[in-house]
Amino acid sequence: MSDDNKLIEDSPVPDSPVVPNQLEGDAVIQFRCHKDIDCFNACCMNIDIMLTPYDIIRLKKRLGITSTEFLRQYTEPFEFGKNSIAGVKYKPKEGTTACQFVTDEGCSVYEDRPTACRYYPIGLLSTRRQDENFDRASYALVTEDHCHGHFEDRKLTIDEYRGEQGLEEYDELGRPWRQLILKVKSAGPAIGNMSKTSLKFFFMACYDMDRFREFVKSEGFASTYDVDQETMDKILVDDLALLEFGDRMIRQIMYAEESIPFKKDALETHLARRGDRKSTEHDDMARPSMAAYDMPLDGDEESGKS
Repeated sequence: MSDDNKLIEDSPVPDSPVVPNQLEGDAVIQFRCHKDIDCFNACCMNIDIMLTPYDIIRLKKRLGITSTEFLRQYTEPFEFGKNSIAGVKYKPKEGTTACQFVTDEGCSVYEDRPTACRYYPIGLLSTRRQDENFDRASYALVTEDHCHGHFEDRKLTIDEYRGEQGLEEYDELGRPWRQLILKVKSAGPAIGNMSKTSLKFFFMACYDMDRFREFVKSEGFASTYDVDQETMDKILVDDLALLEFGDRMIRQIMYAEESIPFKKDALETHLARRGDRKSTEHDDMARPSMAAYDMPLDGDEESGKS
């Protein structure tokens, strides 16, 4: 298998039918989308849009609802692999394949549209070789029959297109999440089967920011983790700071990359309470509300009971 094929197989894009020809940022494309083009809105009528954690933060703020409400109403989960971590996609309008935010005038949340919508018709290929500890970004041009923007008389580089679509911020804030996905995918069976608690925690810390904030405010969290007051003050009001903190916690829980200190004797106290001193796995540390936490999707009643 060639190195290029390894990179493509490590892409976080699930089950893509597109076999990409990898391009660099200086590659020139021909494309323009505008309201008067005859295919306007066509790409919004048959959606398969994966959302990043930053996408969810932008959209839930735009709509003035909590992350839990947004996930229930507008998304559906999928697995990146069997019994693996979850991703989140837009849920179409009921009984259709159309985006819930499309209108005759275009996208009703255009200023806060997701990363995938901003990139179209470019595909971001975030890849990682198994023998490397960093990810690589390349691009692919997606051409679909319904899209006539490729015939418009305008040429520009992919980097120029990314700039006009405001993607620098989205890419920077989405990169830690992409790195986590690639880490899981490239590790494969080496990390074994992740517990349901770990998978639930990954989902909450990545996508359900408002529920995660309640988690870090809980008494159980305070008695387990030794977080300085300045950090706590910030993550309790700043979604982006909380997103970064969640990434640290996921890495600590799933990969023992410890950056958040435990309170003195917290582990011993927890094990004594459980009456089980044999296990010192991170999964066995006290995680308030996680045992009953359910992914807030498909109309499930809100859980999170201790």
